[in-house]
Amino acid sequence: MKKKLLLVDDEVEICEFLKSFFEDRDYQVATAHSGVQAVEQVESFRPDVVLLDIQMPEMDGLSALREIKEKYPRVKVIMVTAVETQDRIEAAMRLGADNYITKPLSLEYLEKDVQEKIESLAGI
Repeated sequence: MKKKLLLVDDEVEICEFLKSFFEDRDYQVATAHSGVQAVEQVESFRPDVVLLDIQMPEMDGLSALREIKEKYPRVKVIMVTAVETQDRIEAAMRLGADNYITKPLSLEYLEKDVQEKIESLAGI
């Protein structure tokens, strides 16, 4: 079964770049460009892992994280942001984020982290 990943960022170019990167590594990838779309995609796509940007219009990443974790606590969520503040990190972790990484992204680290989250779900 393919590993399923949801990429959420209001910057379409980032989503498309990461989608291509992970599809080349045999992931099934969906994208969303707002917190509202993210929650809808989690419900319909049922990803193993969500890469979730914090700063987005409509519904920010922390609000989306709260909704996702309330409905689907097993989904692993990695928060992504360009602005790292201790308050946001603590809020994200309190809401159930599984990790918190900052832009610019290290693709090597990101791939390793996503793989670790999927393995933890499988109990490997």
